[in-house]
Amino acid sequence: MGLTETSERDFMALGRIHRREALFFATPLCGTCKVAERMLEIAAAAPGAMPVQKLNVNFAPTLRERWRIASVPALALLDNGEPYRIVYAMRSAADLYEELRR
Repeated sequence: MGLTETSERDFMALGRIHRREALFFATPLCGTCKVAERMLEIAAAAPGAMPVQKLNVNFAPTLRERWRIASVPALALLDNGEPYRIVYAMRSAADLYEELRR
């Protein structure tokens, strides 16, 4: 299992094939990010959850600035490639699942 990792260039170059999707911003050395990622893997595997990709915020200066990502972990919920909500508090897999079902 695990989230599919993407690069900023690949994410921006691809046409959005999903109307709703999520992009998880993290860094490799962030312990809180690892915990959030594990909960997100569980939530994303549940039926009805939107697709989730992972992006290293250190290599995403354009999206980080454009979407004003203030800290990591951050989960950008997207509609047609644009964020409609950015979640910073990742309390539980159940909470994340509710976010991914919207």
